[in-house]
Amino acid sequence: MLIAGAAVLGLVAGTCAGYLIQADREPTRLPSLSQPKLTQAEGAAPEPLSAARDRHVRTDGDLRKLLLKKPRGAKSAEWLRTADGWVDLADHARTFEQPDAAYPELVSDEFRRMAVVGWKTGDLAVEIRLVQFRQEESTAAADITQDNQYWAEAEDPDSWAVPGTGDGMAYASSEPRSEPGYRPLYSAQAFAWRGDVAMQVFAFDTKPIAKKTIMSLAERQMERL
Repeated sequence: MLIAGAAVLGLVAGTCAGYLIQADREPTRLPSLSQPKLTQAEGAAPEPLSAARDRHVRTDGDLRKLLLKKPRGAKSAEWLRTADGWVDLADHARTFEQPDAAYPELVSDEFRRMAVVGWKTGDLAVEIRLVQFRQEESTAAADITQDNQYWAEAEDPDSWAVPGTGDGMAYASSEPRSEPGYRPLYSAQAFAWRGDVAMQVFAFDTKPIAKKTIMSLAERQMERL
């Protein structure tokens, strides 16, 4: 017990001596918290990117101006749910087979807005959509394009890559779809994306739609986008 007590006293005494020695010393200066002075750049700031080089300059503007124009002599599309070329979230959801399920999905996908144009030339009906997403938490334009391509591949086995789009695809049906009371219809469609905008092209006719027709629509629309 004597040895243990002596050890404890020695430890306490050593600690106290250390504090006394440290208290007599000058405080150590801390490093400065300020950063070195930054040199101001000289000269004028660079010019902002032009619309040709900055996609957001174009796609943040009026999307309707990027849509293909209705061909001369074509009739306006009476089936479109729009009077001015814009389609809101609710009306877009109504174009799905299950609108009640589509609406929350579009909200989750951060739907921003949609511009649409359509026309009819003879028996050929065309509808083109540019669907834009906010993409703050997801890459919705690319994801939805891939989903559309998956279902189109299952319906229309004839498909072709759209040049200049990366992974854009066009499809055409070889068999007509028929419902009681309606004439049989052939369909073609194309899906691609650029930035935060998904392009969707739909065409319907009473006769098979040529590859050249759907490919031309998709290529020309993507060039404008």
